This record gives sequence, C-alpha cells and structure tokens, in this order.
Amino acid sequence: MAQPYSQIDTRDNIIVAIQDLPKSTIVNIAGKDFPLEEAIKQKHKFALYDFQIGDEIIMYGVLVGEAIQPIKRGAAITTKNIKHASAEFNSEQSKYKWTAPDISKYTERTFKGYHRADGSVGTRNYWLVIPLVFCENRNIDVVQDALMEALGYQTNKDYSVDTPKLIEKYKNGASPEELMETSIVHTTEELTKNRLFPNVDGIKFLKHDGGCGGIRQDSETLCRLLAGYITNSNVAGATILSLGCQNAQMDMLQNAIAEKDKNFQKPVYYLEQQQIGNERKFIETAVKKTFIGLSQTNKIDRKPAALNKLVLGLECGGSDGFSGISCNSALGYASDLLTALGGSPVLSEFPELNGVEQELINRCNEKEDAEKFANIMNRYSQRAKDVGSGFENNPSPGNIKDGLITDAMKSAGAAKKGGTSPVTSVLDYTEKVKTPGLNLLCTPGNDVESTTGLAGSGCNMIVFTTGLGTPTGNPVAPVLKMSSNTALFERMNDIIDINAGTVITGEDTIQSMGEKILDEIILVASGEKEAKAVLQNQNDFIPWKRGISL
Repeated sequence: MAQPYSQIDTRDNIIVAIQDLPKSTIVNIAGKDFPLEEAIKQKHKFALYDFQIGDEIIMYGVLVGEAIQPIKRGAAITTKNIKHASAEFNSEQSKYKWTAPDISKYTERTFKGYHRADGSVGTRNYWLVIPLVFCENRNIDVVQDALMEALGYQTNKDYSVDTPKLIEKYKNGASPEELMETSIVHTTEELTKNRLFPNVDGIKFLKHDGGCGGIRQDSETLCRLLAGYITNSNVAGATILSLGCQNAQMDMLQNAIAEKDKNFQKPVYYLEQQQIGNERKFIETAVKKTFIGLSQTNKIDRKPAALNKLVLGLECGGSDGFSGISCNSALGYASDLLTALGGSPVLSEFPELNGVEQELINRCNEKEDAEKFANIMNRYSQRAKDVGSGFENNPSPGNIKDGLITDAMKSAGAAKKGGTSPVTSVLDYTEKVKTPGLNLLCTPGNDVESTTGLAGSGCNMIVFTTGLGTPTGNPVAPVLKMSSNTALFERMNDIIDINAGTVITGEDTIQSMGEKILDEIILVASGEKEAKAVLQNQNDFIPWKRGISL
C-alpha cells in the first residue's frame, strides 16, 4: 500500500489519503485523472465524485454517511459536509460462503499452556483475590501489600529496599563500613527472578465499586462476570472476601460458577468478615489461605496444547483513519487463521458494529444467532436514543481528528478485526465462549469495560489495535497491543507490541502481517515472551453495569 492514496473497496466513493496531499495534486482512480480541490490530511478522505445533498457516502463497501452539503470531486470529507448514516438491517439472512485461508504452516504448531480439568488450556497461571463488594477493597489492599513483594511478584514500586538485610548484618556485629557496602536495593526484575512460586505467573486483585447499592441486577451481573474470571482458563483458583450483608451474596457467585462449569474443580476460598469478626483474624486467614492456594497452583506445569485451545479477544481503542486499513484487517486475517485451526476469536464492542449488522447477520451459521444479534443491537441502539444519545455519538474527538468522522465509518473499520469467517455464536455480556469459530460478544465500545468483558467470557489472549495509543491491559488475559501506523509504534514503543504500519508502507501485506500476529500470539501464549501491558502492570478492570456506555 506504499502509495499516496487508496480506494479501499471498488464500491467506495471516497478515497483515503495515505500521506498528506497538497491542493491540486492529480489523482488517478480507475484510469481517470482529477485534481484535489484542497489539501487533504493523512488518514482523511476526499470525494471521488461530485455529491449532492442526500447522496450516500460509501467506504469499505458499506454506507458510512450522507452528504449534507454539495461536495465537489477532490474535496475533503468532513463533519461539516456529511453526517452519520448506516444501512438498515433485519434478521433475514442471505447465503454466505467462506473460503478459509491456507493454514498448512500452522497445522503442527502448538503452544505451551496450563491444562485445566474442564479441558481448557490457560496461557497464564494466575491466582485471584476478589472482593464481593467494594467495602472489602481496603482489605484487598492489605492482602496485596502482605503478599506481592514478599513472594517476588511485580508491584507498583520501581525497586524495593531490603531493610531486614541491614538489621541482620547489624545484629551479627557488622561495622559501619560493612553496612555501607551491603547491597539492599532490588529491582522488580530481580524480585521476579527470585519468586517463591515460579509456576504461578501472578496474583491478581480485582477491586471494583460494585456488589451493593444500585439495582439488584448490577450485583447479579457482577457475580456472573466474576464467575467468568474464576472459570477462565488462565486462572488456577481464587480467594473471595465478602463483608456479609451486601447484595452480591456468596451463593450468587457460587451459582454463577456452577452455571459456567457444572463440574467446577478449582480451589476457591470464601471468607466472610462479619462471620469471622475480628479484622486481624480475617486478614490473617485470607493471607494464609491464599498462600496455601499458591503452593498448590505452583505444582502445575506448562504442557503442549493445540492452537484450537486459544480463545482470542479482538479489541480496538484510540482508533485512527488507518486502523481499519492496516491493523484491524491484519488482525481479521489472523482471526480467520485461528478459526480455520479450530480456535475461537471473539469480536466485541457492539456500538462499533453499527452499519455492518447485516453483513454479520448473513454470516451467522444459525438463524437463532442472527435473530439474537439483531435483537441485541436494536435494544442497545434504542436505549442509547432513549437517554438522548445514539451510536452516531460514538466517535471520540481523537477519532474525528484522525479521520474517523462518523460512527459507521469507525464501525466498518472496527469490524475488520473479525475477519471473514462465519459467525458460530452470539453471546450477551458475561456469557461464556463455548463454540469454536468466530463469536460475537455484546460489550460497550469503552475499551476497559470491553476487555473486562472479553476475559470474563473466557478469552485467554487479547489483541488490542490502536491508531492513537492506549495503555489498556487486563488482569488475567495478556493484552498484545498493535499500532496502525509506524509513527505511533516508535513514539509509544514501551506499551505497543506489534507494528502494523508496515502494511501502510507496503513492507507487509494483510496476509503476511496476519501471520506475524498469530506467531506473536503463540509466543506470548507459551510464556516465551511477555506482553508489554503485563510488563507495565496494566491490570484494568471495570465491570459494565449495563447502563448506556458507548
């Protein structure tokens, strides 16, 4: 794609500027030359034809807007001359035929994972400490302080000071000179190398502001989400701290776990503060139980697993005008590869599927799923309108500044993450992924609420595409971040793992970049490489309360 402009789909009547284009630049599309009416910024679009008021604006082969002013051929497409418009849809399906990509180079590949009793395989081996209600958040902090640094796990500190070592030296009669020569500062890397439980990848603390107050449905949804985290293949067990009187009761969580896994076998320790009484005893019990759980978790080793055990969350955030062209499309190809291998990619963020609903409905294998998806989208859209908003308000100021000026335009690019394979299942928020192939999961477009939901539905890996940059991670599912452009990758290299900007410059094709993505996923899933979100201790966790969130 190393050219100054591009028509993404032959049906498109707007053209993308791959680089800044000066006014009067001669453009050639389908053998016809015309000059630009004005300078076009990189990532923005210009008109292929003259548009009149009411004319449809097409990109990615779908309706993304409507002209609200006359627009000359070669003029910029802006928020002042077009408005959001998207195609209507219904649950009636047309025939869909999929041609799977060549997977011959992957058929013998495996990853090294943690095999669970339910047949799933984790890419990490975590222990969770979870409050059932926000009242326990302070106690969670106490347990975290007691365990993390002492056991050699990453903390928010850049280093630790080993004062006990000085005390020991002093008691043994060390001189002031010897005390000065004693090394007592340890980096987080040094602490990690000396972990007491090397097979336990970490202890994760899922603090939240729910469990009481609000409406009863909020607590029920929270328990289903937490049950999803506990049953996630990346989790070995959990310690649950409950106050006792809150809406989110222990049996509510236990029932939610049983719904997700009838033969649940992981160790879970349930502790209720009002029943135990003394706070010190409560904390002491929580620390001891967690320590015992960690010692048992440490007995689990990584073993080879087929790639069909990968459940891959597909996420985007801070998108730009290149996102749909490079990183999202390349991730879509990786998604198709995984589907062909028997794995389970999961496409979320339903507000960002506005305008491509009919395409996804046509791709549903089952009529029931087509109807479920249409119903969820209609309800979500109507609830947004009922509170005075709508999907058309989804693009952020950053999106618009970098070329995504309508929600349908943003959505058409975002949907590319799902590739082209058939949809095998449609899931509402907190429902567990059980069917191989492309799953659609209802979450908001909010990055953290969405990634939180992906892990809660069973994703053991997440790839997060971005054009503007984002520090988002997840407590239990490693989040690989991928840039749409090379400038972003170089500017935020400390938090971004993969550069899809090489698709824009022509060094990679969608297919070659898609294979690079899958190769990276396999490395990280095997524990041979760590996602930068994990290295940066980015453990974002925000449960969705099912209110309107775009």
